[in-house]
Amino acid sequence: MPFTTRSCAVPEARPDVAIAGGGPVGLYLAVLLLQQGLSVRVYEQRRTRERHSRAIGIHPPALRALALAGAASAMVRDGVPIRSGLAMSRGRVVGRMDFGGVAEDFPFILALPQFRTEEILEERVLALDSGAIVRGAKVTGVADDDGAVTFTVRYTTGGTPPAVLTAGVLVAADGARSGLRDYFGPAVVRRNYPDHYLMGDFAAGDLDAERAVLFLEPDGIVESFPLPGHLRRWVVRLPAPAGNADATELGRLVRQRTGINPAPATNTMLSAFSVRSAIARDSVRGRAVLLGDAAHEISPIGGQGMNLGWLDAASLAPLMPRILAGPYPAGELRDYGRARHRAALVARRQAEINMLLGRPLPAPLLTARNAAVGAAAAVPTVNRWVARRFTMQSDTSGPA
Repeated sequence: MPFTTRSCAVPEARPDVAIAGGGPVGLYLAVLLLQQGLSVRVYEQRRTRERHSRAIGIHPPALRALALAGAASAMVRDGVPIRSGLAMSRGRVVGRMDFGGVAEDFPFILALPQFRTEEILEERVLALDSGAIVRGAKVTGVADDDGAVTFTVRYTTGGTPPAVLTAGVLVAADGARSGLRDYFGPAVVRRNYPDHYLMGDFAAGDLDAERAVLFLEPDGIVESFPLPGHLRRWVVRLPAPAGNADATELGRLVRQRTGINPAPATNTMLSAFSVRSAIARDSVRGRAVLLGDAAHEISPIGGQGMNLGWLDAASLAPLMPRILAGPYPAGELRDYGRARHRAALVARRQAEINMLLGRPLPAPLLTARNAAVGAAAAVPTVNRWVARRFTMQSDTSGPA
């Protein structure tokens, strides 16, 4: 579905909630709030949707939360359920993981490209309020007078001057490079990691269409995930940033480490990234709230970031009517902030474990690590526990 852009020629009416950022987390929150009868405006600076986005994995707790927005069924229809995982090393199976026991309602990880996820959520928003999304609009400033939030919007449409607007609550869901995070104070804990990755989508080949495969190789991990459209995503750990590496180089690295040869001519997406994390200690300041990657950027390895943002939103949405109606629920918001901060720390730790598992090792240590992975996978109770942790089934993951 193409983007729709509202005219900005007339003054904006004050919404109950303004959301800075129209990615998957901001759109999801908008649906939840509109379903409660609140007025919402989503300000998104992009004029076109990014089709080469990284996020593809949707975990069971997030699918459960997405069902509250009426979006889960369409996503499951369009996505690929990953029902099992396989760990391999030097051509041999090291261990297996079955996701069938992680949840009764969604016993899988769903693979769906982020652009399609955003389309489905946007359709839900526009079905509830056709004017809720304002494109080409960036929120650049915030001031809280205790009764409302005032903010500045700068429009990318030619000739449209900046506007100073108000809302009952402002939610900053403007991503890992949030321009609004500084408003919440300097207490952001940042980490940089020695992990760099190159990834791309290729024709699927002969691998199982519902299985993820991790290749634990001496030069570093190679990950492979099924995608809709008979595609697979390949992710390769690198010793240094990818630079100008292309699909041919990615195919060569996959072939060198795994023996499988993704055809460069079938490549539909290519992206490189280095890993860092940034977690804000406080995600609530008066009538402004940080959400999703703006509150907690973590490693994409393990696919938790987008899911964590949805769970933030599912926890925040029930508080919105009380914030707007008063008196201000300071205790509930404090508890919300602490719970989501704990969830972010759990997710960051899981991502760090995932990255550690994929780092290069000399042959003796690689053999020992693979033996440990195989031994753990062979114990059913341990296997189920690891599968639950890998799919974000923890006490701090969010609403059940």
